[in-house]
Amino acid sequence: MNSLKLAKIRAVNGRVTLPGSKSLSNRALLLAALSKGHCELLNLLKSDDTARMIDALKTLGVKLTQHGSSCEVEGMGKAFDIGLNSLNLDLGNAGTAMRPLCAALAFSRGVFRLTGEQRMLERPIGPLCEALKSCGIHIDYLNNDGYPPLMVRGAQALRREIEIDGSLSSQFITALLMAAPLAGGLKIKVSGDLISKPYVDLTCALMQNFGVSVQRRGYSEFSVKPDQYYCSPATYMIEGDATGATYFAAAAAIAGKVEIYGLGKHSTQGDTRFLEVLERMGADVIRGDTSVTVSKAEKLHGIEIDMNSMPDAAMTLVPMALYTDSPVTITNIASWRVKETDRIEAMACEMSKLGVKVESGEDFISIDASQRNEDIPVFSTYNDHRMAMCMSLIAFDRDIVINDPECVGKTFPSYFKELKSISIE
Repeated sequence: MNSLKLAKIRAVNGRVTLPGSKSLSNRALLLAALSKGHCELLNLLKSDDTARMIDALKTLGVKLTQHGSSCEVEGMGKAFDIGLNSLNLDLGNAGTAMRPLCAALAFSRGVFRLTGEQRMLERPIGPLCEALKSCGIHIDYLNNDGYPPLMVRGAQALRREIEIDGSLSSQFITALLMAAPLAGGLKIKVSGDLISKPYVDLTCALMQNFGVSVQRRGYSEFSVKPDQYYCSPATYMIEGDATGATYFAAAAAIAGKVEIYGLGKHSTQGDTRFLEVLERMGADVIRGDTSVTVSKAEKLHGIEIDMNSMPDAAMTLVPMALYTDSPVTITNIASWRVKETDRIEAMACEMSKLGVKVESGEDFISIDASQRNEDIPVFSTYNDHRMAMCMSLIAFDRDIVINDPECVGKTFPSYFKELKSISIE
């Protein structure tokens, strides 16, 4: 396993350009593939997750041509159709490919086996599959009930009103919404408290860009009427990744000033609200049309905060506890346990290497860094891109070593290069 040593960073200064949003990239790829017409996707993220989606779409017969950070997609104008054949799709650990493709293939023609890496086989998909089964779709769990690998036999929807629990993953709702035009329209009733609500807002906005309207009652009911189908815009520009921006924003709040290009004040991504959290903690944030600039806080305050609406961005707050005047406590994050790794357990383990006080439970973590050791930690990353990027922020406190730094390739392959470009040792 490779490792990366980061010398202590005294300050940051400069400008970084964000890669395209993973969430938008994989959603846009699928919608462009299903749409009528040709679409050029600009600023498409090049990462393992998007590569998995692109490979799957090509296997399904979609014509895609990549030119650097753009991708031209010839839309099929219909659901996927492989006749009586069967296909095997390996989606790695890309939840933004597994869940939406599962729903889209359910209303396509063919038999599809969906599998992935070992961690993907441990990530639940049962609520989505059971909702699809209630529409008349035949889905088999090939190993453990409620988890991939799956065998999906595509068919027409026999029932178009379904109910699904929204408390485990918003990707289940996103998947059903995106597949709704293929089903001839769907009404989706959400039980429980919908997690990560901004991601569902993002899905609805993107569908509108591709010509399909979603009617809704808050976050409890969504409806896509029959006789709507996707139509490609000629071009679609993908915003810079808002979650990726949190690491540079946090670095600036700790020790400097950074302009983050590719994410403006009109962004549709919910994780941009992380900037409001930084402001509460004392950082200075200036929002422009195409970038945001974050400057060091005179004093960085601790915080106790419910981060249910942006659980991925919430991870960035954990290492920030080393630089705050009081503890950092993050609540309502039970979804961390079913991400790329059990992120609550992983964060508790890695932060404990610093000698700080860590408390954690089923849906929270709290860090009190008023006492710490002076060791040079070697951080494990659990094949989780966000663990690697989060732990890099410990380098503002001391020299550190990060194992398997290449795991950032899942969403941000150039992350460490960008961090180095603005770092002053």
